[in-house]
Amino acid sequence: MKKRVLVTAVAASALALAGAAQAEVKIGFLGGFTGPIESLTPPIYEGAQLAVQQINEQGGILGGQQLVMPSGDTTCADASAATNAADRMVNTEQVTAIVGALCTGATIAAANNAAIPGGVVMVSPASTAPAVSELDDNDLVFRTVPSDAFQGEMLAKLLLDQGIEEVAVTYVNNDYGRGLADAFGEAFEAGGGLVAENLAHEDGRADYRSELGSLSATGTETLVVLAYADGSGQTVLRQAYEGGMFTQYVGADGMVGDRLVEAVGADVLEGMIATRPGSPDLPGTEIFNEAAEAAGFDPSAVFAAQAYDAAFLLALAIEQNGSAERAGLAEALRSVSSAPGEMVLPGEWEKAVELIAAGTEINYEGASGSHEFDENGDVPGVVVEMAVEGGAFVSRGFIEP
Repeated sequence: MKKRVLVTAVAASALALAGAAQAEVKIGFLGGFTGPIESLTPPIYEGAQLAVQQINEQGGILGGQQLVMPSGDTTCADASAATNAADRMVNTEQVTAIVGALCTGATIAAANNAAIPGGVVMVSPASTAPAVSELDDNDLVFRTVPSDAFQGEMLAKLLLDQGIEEVAVTYVNNDYGRGLADAFGEAFEAGGGLVAENLAHEDGRADYRSELGSLSATGTETLVVLAYADGSGQTVLRQAYEGGMFTQYVGADGMVGDRLVEAVGADVLEGMIATRPGSPDLPGTEIFNEAAEAAGFDPSAVFAAQAYDAAFLLALAIEQNGSAERAGLAEALRSVSSAPGEMVLPGEWEKAVELIAAGTEINYEGASGSHEFDENGDVPGVVVEMAVEGGAFVSRGFIEP
């Protein structure tokens, strides 16, 4: 009798566990929680988590199931770590989709080695390199941030408009650095500027004085550093200052973090200029800003709004698809993000669920853009001028094309 009761109890527990498992829908998050962007990653993750929180507070997904977001660390710099993290998401966690990765190399490794073979849709909020557009991805890799083909043009225009006509460039030797350096250099010289020297460097080294010596030997006063705030970019700027090299520092999105200013020195970097993808003046932008502030993180943090949109869009696509299955999700993602359709704004989960249930087409207008994905899964966007003022990066507004 005791044995029978025990077997019955075990069976009941197994059924309960199965029911609990069925009551969850998983969207994974891949980010650089350690490595050269570790100070930039937390608010990006918080942006995605805000979308999850709102969805669960408004009744959950697929008839009341909880949306959960397991995370994995790609380190940003290690392709094998990115592959392992993605493999765990795809094959162990059994996620329906993935927000991420953040660094381009991590996104490419995760996609090629795990997500594409597993049929898992990825939406990166931060991988900006043009190489992402060239993936043979079976329409599985998207991004809510514009390509560096555009950011490079806008950075070149910003410098030329400010009368900076000669620069030396150093870039981290990966897909992100190379892609951005190529786009910037081509646009800068097409606009009449001169790239006096253009040198790659490897991330994670302790000494870049040799490269800096070659760059400063050109005699130019402006150094463009296309790297990461917690990695080589920080070391390059510190050693450039210690060596008395250059009078103007320039960066791009990977360098926009206040920890960079704290590490190198506010007085050293005062007046540094940079670019980063921004959020256009859309109704969803202010809604997100208020929700992020209420949740306790900075809505202007680089890629936070893009991460929110990536998570919210994937949840909408799952709801539209009608199940947590992976098949058909890419088509559903394109459907919920594109006109025509009734507008859905950030936080309007209950409204979206009702519209989808009624068979009404929806069109998500997000926190960071409209997100009309092209054939490569890319979106148009805007680029913001940033500058170090008073010990922190501040926005100076959009750069007009």
